[in-house]
Amino acid sequence: MTQVGPWGLVSTFLTSLLPAINVAMAQEVASPRSIALATASPGGVYLVYGQALAPILSRALQIEVTAEPTQGAVQNVILLEKRETMLAFINVGPALQGWNGSNWAKGTHYRAMRVMFPLYDTAFQFVAHKRVAAKSLDNFAGLRIGGGPRGGTSGAYVEQIFKVLGIPALVQHDAWDNLGQQLAERELDGAAAAIGAPFPALVRLDAQRIIDFIAPSSEQIASVRKPMPEITPSTIAAGTYRSLTQDYPTIGLYNFAAAHKDLSDDLVYRIVKTVFENHAELVKAHPVAKETIPENIARNTLFPLHPGALRYYREKGVAIPPPALEGID
Repeated sequence: MTQVGPWGLVSTFLTSLLPAINVAMAQEVASPRSIALATASPGGVYLVYGQALAPILSRALQIEVTAEPTQGAVQNVILLEKRETMLAFINVGPALQGWNGSNWAKGTHYRAMRVMFPLYDTAFQFVAHKRVAAKSLDNFAGLRIGGGPRGGTSGAYVEQIFKVLGIPALVQHDAWDNLGQQLAERELDGAAAAIGAPFPALVRLDAQRIIDFIAPSSEQIASVRKPMPEITPSTIAAGTYRSLTQDYPTIGLYNFAAAHKDLSDDLVYRIVKTVFENHAELVKAHPVAKETIPENIARNTLFPLHPGALRYYREKGVAIPPPALEGID
C-alpha cells in the first residue's frame, strides 16, 4: 500500500475541493444574489442614472442591484477587471486607454469589459465665472479650473485637451459637488466637465447667473481630435441650460453600460431587455436617457459586445458594427 504523508493528504483534500469551488463560483456569476453597479461621484450624471436604474433591475430580475458611487469611468474599468463589480458605466475614452494599456493604464491592459447597452454622449462643457469675462478657451490660461474626480472621464481628458491646445490652465480635481461649490464661492475660476447634459451642478450655477458657457472653436475641435480620434464632435441643444439660447458646439465621448465578460449570457440578456422595456422611467430620472435606445449600440465601434446583449439585438433586428462582434462565437 502506498503511504501518503500529511502534506499529501492536504494536497489531495484541496484538489478534491477545487471542482466544488469552481461550480460555486460559476453559479454565483450565473445567478448572483446581489450585484453592484459602478457609477461615479455624487453630483454627476452616472450616479443619478444608476440610482434610477438599480431599482428597475432589482424589481425585474429579483436580484438586489445597488448603484455604487465611484471616482468615475477610469475606476470603473479597474473595478470590472478586478471583479470588484460585475456591472459598470464606462466612457469610450478612458475605456479605450484601459483596453490599449495607454495613458492612465500605464501598460496594463484592461480587457474584462463587455458592452451591454448605450447610455448617452458625454459632451465637454467649458464654463467660466462671469467675473472672468472669458470670450474663448484661450482665456482659461492661468485660471483655476475644476476638472472633476481624477478617476472620471473629465480627470482623464481635461488636462490632455488643454495641453494639446497650448492653454496652461490650473486644473484641480475633486468630486463635482465640491467643485461646483468652490466655483460658486469664487475659489475656482471655471470648470471643464466631460459629463452628460444637463449637468445638475452647472444647472444650479447657471440658474444663479454665475457662469458663462465658452465653446471651443472649430479649429480647436479639429486640433483635439487629431491625437484623440475617439473624441467626436458633439452639440448641446439650445435650451438645455437657461442661458443657452443657441446650440453649443463642442466635443464628446460616448458612454455605455458594461458587464464583466464572465457574467452569464442569460442574466445580461435580461438586463438589456429590462432597460429598454423601462426606457420611459429612465428618461423621467434624467433626460440623457433619451439616447438609451437599441439603435445607438451602433456608436460602439471599439469594444466587444457581451454575447447576452448580442442575443437581444439580433432578436430585435438591430445592426451591430463588425468590431463589436470580435471574439463572439
